[in-house]
Amino acid sequence: MIARITRRPRKKRIVILGGGFGGVYAAIHLEKLLAGQHTVEICLVSRDNFFLFTPMLHEIAASDLEITNIINPLRKLLHKVEVLVGDVNEIDLPNKRVLILRGYRNESRQVDYDHLVIALGSITNFHNLPGFSELALTMKSLPDAIRLRAQIIRHLEEANSECNSTDRQSLLTFVVAGGGFAGVETVAALNDFVREALPFYPNLCEDMLRVMLVHSGSVILPELGESLGRYTQEVLARRGVEVQLNTRVKSMTENRVFLVDGVEIPSRTLVWTAGTEPNPLTVSLPCANERGRIRVNEFLRVPDWPDVWAVGDCAFVPDIRNPGKSHPPTAQHAMRQGKVVARNIAAVLLGRRPEPFSFRTIGLLASIGRRTGVARIFGFNFSGFFAWWMWRTVYLSKLPGLDKKIRVAFDWTLDLLFPKDVCAVYDFDHRRDFDNQNHTRNALGNNGGYGVTAHAPGAGVNWSHALVRSASPGG
Repeated sequence: MIARITRRPRKKRIVILGGGFGGVYAAIHLEKLLAGQHTVEICLVSRDNFFLFTPMLHEIAASDLEITNIINPLRKLLHKVEVLVGDVNEIDLPNKRVLILRGYRNESRQVDYDHLVIALGSITNFHNLPGFSELALTMKSLPDAIRLRAQIIRHLEEANSECNSTDRQSLLTFVVAGGGFAGVETVAALNDFVREALPFYPNLCEDMLRVMLVHSGSVILPELGESLGRYTQEVLARRGVEVQLNTRVKSMTENRVFLVDGVEIPSRTLVWTAGTEPNPLTVSLPCANERGRIRVNEFLRVPDWPDVWAVGDCAFVPDIRNPGKSHPPTAQHAMRQGKVVARNIAAVLLGRRPEPFSFRTIGLLASIGRRTGVARIFGFNFSGFFAWWMWRTVYLSKLPGLDKKIRVAFDWTLDLLFPKDVCAVYDFDHRRDFDNQNHTRNALGNNGGYGVTAHAPGAGVNWSHALVRSASPGG
């Protein structure tokens, strides 16, 4: 008797690169649409094993929210999607494969695909300004927010101790470059945080603080229009923020920031939010691009590569309502692009026609501190407490996970009742040498001692990387 062997057909694999809004929402909707298809498997490649809700990132820096409350584990959001944590090293379109580096040893792994969704997002653009990548802080990831809060508190601690007036001035001057949404929300949160923290530092007063926002245009928040931009400038100025318009940051040193108009600012803290650019991997691909963004058609498909799709910040998505223009790289667009690309991939697999992407911006909102906000919804302007309430309501509703919604709402309630924490959660890289020195000192100098270093609250415990790795903004 001859046994007949039937070879199972290979499953079609959909690979999604990037764990940001575009990539995660594509995976969520693909999981739903293809739930009954056992011949398809979905794989998501992300730098972190969590999804970061970036609109609330500035509230982490300002100690309004607990660190883990705005992140969701990908394995909790995606039940039937294979999650690979690693860095995308190479995208080989002709051979339909992706090479990723995984783990601390950077082990290489090849992932083959039948359909590829590129959602690698964007990176900070320092415009080739020397020293900025080493000295400036950014606000794009969870470690960025942790690092900013830690640096603010470190400078308050040092300024509160006995130091000369020049050092104190540079320690207590905080500069934010960029008058867009990220810059305005960051400077507003930073300003509130440092001023509310002052009562804990008896040797400091508000006259010693200097918080600045530097913007190259004539009005901040240009996306919201001139009236809301000027309103925001007035509100920030009343709260002690210096708004420098029509100028840019030219260079910086460890204790100085220089503007193009010759102004020299003694400061050790520069937060750079003045530019982004698509992930460099997208530029090297053999497909058409527009200023580094992959050009796709109205179906979010890459021309000449029918099995490749792109969404989010790294994609140039044509606006079919306005020929010649593209959709802006915002979270609300990336979420909807993720949903449409999932539908279109499912349609191709099931032999149906794909649908074009078309979306009109519903509204734009910004929180400018102290229960004040600005918003433009369906062409109507709102400001003050109502706009701030809308900001919190809208973003709380968009935050994935019921448990995270409850935790954030609880944090917001506690923030109304109690002062902000001034615990410095230090960055791992900042602490490594210090810990090694202490370990050596204890081993050599404590004759017969245990060699244990005690950390007082706020004295620099290495929480940031532990949180990022164990909880493990994807691209």
